[in-house]
Amino acid sequence: MRPSTARALATAAIVAALALSADVVGGTPETTCAAAAAHDRRVDYGFCVSRLSHHHDSPDADTWGLAKVAADVGVAIAGDAVYDIKALLATSSKPPGEGEGDAQERAVLEQCQRLYDAAESAFAEAYDAINRRDYAAGKGKAAEAASLARRCDDAFARAALRPPPQVARWGEESAKIAVVCTAITDLID
Repeated sequence: MRPSTARALATAAIVAALALSADVVGGTPETTCAAAAAHDRRVDYGFCVSRLSHHHDSPDADTWGLAKVAADVGVAIAGDAVYDIKALLATSSKPPGEGEGDAQERAVLEQCQRLYDAAESAFAEAYDAINRRDYAAGKGKAAEAASLARRCDDAFARAALRPPPQVARWGEESAKIAVVCTAITDLID
């Protein structure tokens, strides 16, 4: 085989390998979530696929786009937590002095509302950072959002109260989507 032919074949093989690897890492929530789970064992593949697949931007997104989708899903999760906490506060409005436990639970819920409001902003800042390709800042903001959600769980624990099921769920989902966002961002970083 002549050197020019060998060089042409080697170049074609490299281009084909790069094209195949781009399809595996980017393109669908399934392939991107699989790559993210392989990169970071904390990624819950089923959760990742489920949450990213339902987002309107997922069908046309590459890996960079799916990292932004993950941050945007985080915004929605934190926003849903705020909404549910507001509903809990509205239904638990009892007259002052009706019970120390009720007042304590209300105070913790109010604290959690502020924390999830801040988590929603942190996820939005993660989206903006990833969008401008400042991946370190995006990952930092996603981690900050997860930390804020954990602080809500910690507030219930310090008060020796069990969080309402929906609040506990949002804490778990906030942590999971932050891990997904970070792992997908690592794929492009």
